[in-house]
Amino acid sequence: MTPINRVLKDKLSYWLNKRKVLVLTGARQVGKTTLLHDLFDGQEMLWLNGDDPAVRSRLDMITLAGIKDLIGGYKIVVIDEVQRILNPGLLLKMMIDNFPEVQFVATGSSALEISDKVFEPLTGRHILFHLYPFAQAEIYPTKSSFELEQQLPFHLRFGSYPDVVLNPNNAEILLKNLAGQYLYKDVLVWKDIRKPELLDKLLKLLAYQVSSEVSIHELANALKVKSETVENYIDLLEKSFVVFRLKSYSTNDRKEVTKMSKIYFWDNGIRNAIIDDFRPLELRNDIGALWENFLVSERLKMKAWKDITARSYFWRNKQQREVDYIEEQYGELTAYEMKWNTQKNHKVTLAFTNAYPTAKTEIITPLNFKGFVFL
Repeated sequence: MTPINRVLKDKLSYWLNKRKVLVLTGARQVGKTTLLHDLFDGQEMLWLNGDDPAVRSRLDMITLAGIKDLIGGYKIVVIDEVQRILNPGLLLKMMIDNFPEVQFVATGSSALEISDKVFEPLTGRHILFHLYPFAQAEIYPTKSSFELEQQLPFHLRFGSYPDVVLNPNNAEILLKNLAGQYLYKDVLVWKDIRKPELLDKLLKLLAYQVSSEVSIHELANALKVKSETVENYIDLLEKSFVVFRLKSYSTNDRKEVTKMSKIYFWDNGIRNAIIDDFRPLELRNDIGALWENFLVSERLKMKAWKDITARSYFWRNKQQREVDYIEEQYGELTAYEMKWNTQKNHKVTLAFTNAYPTAKTEIITPLNFKGFVFL
């Protein structure tokens, strides 16, 4: 397969040598290291891995003189998994303030720890970027709508993590390894979580309810824990880039759902690995949920990378009529229904169009999804 050019590369390139620390976040194994090696292709750089105890020991108590000795003559310094270092924000502040001619880059796989430890000391001195698993627009930039449709069965089952896309024959093994060993490492490390079995059970419940509204109270009852515990775990999973929530859209509290959220996974393959189900699509009864999860996650990746400010929601009224996905931008609404079956004549529910007569509506199927996910 030809090398895959990441959308984020051009944005990173623009901010090089502008006296800013570039902070690149993203789940483990989404390609942060590969992207940076591509960005600085052919240039010498100092690469420091925060997962390495020797590196952490050196950086945890470093002084200005120590930084100078460490950097030497390098003009590019990358600190990988920066959240693993003690006081990384203060360290990066010392670096950028005293060595403005050096381009510093920090990566991290935990938004919670990055936020707590890095952003405040670096106020005004950093630019934040986030890397997701491959987007369809990155993997297949020149393919036609028909060609993209032929690739859907693979991505709905196995997702778009770089290693999986580049090694499709080993997709199932790679995903099980990723879901079992790497992806939740930062969740378990954070605050020394001592009940990994609870996390496993919660993930399975969320995976079975993917693309559906979830009740924190019902999840807590099923797990026999407090609602606050479930909320905290989901928050940790969001900040480790495993799942994300979509809130409900409402302008009428009496008629519309206002407090529920839908849960999605950033990658279909990870979701399927959690429940150990990689069966072909024709044998599944969750194809509608897989299709919706795929489309919403793809849309949100590209929105983030292209700085599109439209806010994302779902909609449901108290008579159980619903719309899969809604975007609001500059006061205008667009409602999308995601339908895998291309043989039926689908429409957005009248309950929504009657409530919001000026809203645009669109049905997204395998035949026309390219425009929705490529942006």
